[in-house]
Amino acid sequence: MGNEEIEMQDPLQALKAFTPARIGLGRMGSGIPLKAFQEFKLAHAHARDAVYSELDVDGLAINLKQFELPILYLHSAAAYREQYLQRPDLGRKLNEESAEEIKNYYSPCDVNIIICDGLSAAAVNNNTIPLLQLLVPMLNEVKLRLGPIALVKQGRVAIADELAYQLGANLSLILIGERPGLSAADSVGAYITYAPKPGLTDESRNCVSNIRPQGLNSAAAASKISYMIQEAFKNKLSGIGLKDNEGLLKS
Repeated sequence: MGNEEIEMQDPLQALKAFTPARIGLGRMGSGIPLKAFQEFKLAHAHARDAVYSELDVDGLAINLKQFELPILYLHSAAAYREQYLQRPDLGRKLNEESAEEIKNYYSPCDVNIIICDGLSAAAVNNNTIPLLQLLVPMLNEVKLRLGPIALVKQGRVAIADELAYQLGANLSLILIGERPGLSAADSVGAYITYAPKPGLTDESRNCVSNIRPQGLNSAAAASKISYMIQEAFKNKLSGIGLKDNEGLLKS
């Protein structure tokens, strides 16, 4: 009887172990309990902080030296954060200085890795190096030529199309901070585009998302990204035409 009463009081208790989503918060009058309200406000503050966080270019550059690849320091056409948030189009292209710089740095390769702040630089600062420490050896093992690593400030996903095209890459991999939610403000997304070029849209890309310790951890993410990149080269495409069949039994 006791257990049945507890279950009736909170029928969603069992589900709470499987999701950080706000379920079964309870009620206090016409609203939610004070503790749940305070936790919501704190999560909202973390999300806002993530949106306005800054890319740690110096710290990332120091850690990227271990991969022995050239590093490019670039900036989108969005000059500052508020403009970036209000003008998504400016975040999708390089500013004049960066566009001119890469013209002089044509470097044909298989994979161009781009690290970009996106909507959560904090996520990128914390999660990209552990991911690359696992991923880069995987790509080297299958003999894929890696181009320079580009660090891009105030960028959005599509900036990888122009950048990788100008550098002569067969495939772009952009690691970017995802839009913070009220359950996670530190998530990185990895977008893969085969034959990148300006003007592509989202159906041309594959995404591995929620890369963070409490989501898709570095080991799982590196394995999935490596698999998708190899499949992209095998099939000579990416996007909606490229399916994730890893782990499926052959008929």
